[in-house]
Amino acid sequence: MKNIVIINGPNLNMLGIREKAIYGNNTYEGLVEYIKSARANVVSLDFFQSNCEGAIIDRLHKCYYDNVDGVVINPGAYTHYSYAIFDAIKAINIPTVEVHISDIDEREQFRKISVTAAACVAQIKGLGFEGYIKAIDVLLGEHND
Repeated sequence: MKNIVIINGPNLNMLGIREKAIYGNNTYEGLVEYIKSARANVVSLDFFQSNCEGAIIDRLHKCYYDNVDGVVINPGAYTHYSYAIFDAIKAINIPTVEVHISDIDEREQFRKISVTAAACVAQIKGLGFEGYIKAIDVLLGEHND
C-alpha cells in the first residue's frame, strides 16, 4: 500500500469558520474524514496541518526519511511567497501535488501566482475537497508500473 502524506498550511484549521462563501461550511476535521472515506482503503494516509512555515518544511523533510510515496500539499498563503517550501519540496524529491480548495486564478491578483507549484508534479484548484481526492489519484498514477 502506498504511503501518502496530506499537508495543509495556514488557516486551513479554520475551515467552516473562515470565508464560508469561498471555502464552505465544512470543517478541517470534515476534510480529513472526507479524504479518509474516499481513499483510506487504497492508500495509507497521514495528515498534518500547521500555521507555521518551518513546521511544514520539517514535515516535508520527515517525508523523505519516512520513505513516503507521495505528498499532497495545500500551502495556503505560503503558496504565493514561500521559496523555502518550494526548496523543501525539491529537496525531498517525492512526487508532490499542490491543491487549493478555491480556484486561486479567480481570486485576488496576488493569489494567481504560485511559487510552490513549479516544484510539484501537478496543481489542482477550485474543486473543493474533491481536489484532494484528485491529487491522490494523480500520485497513484505516478506510481503505477
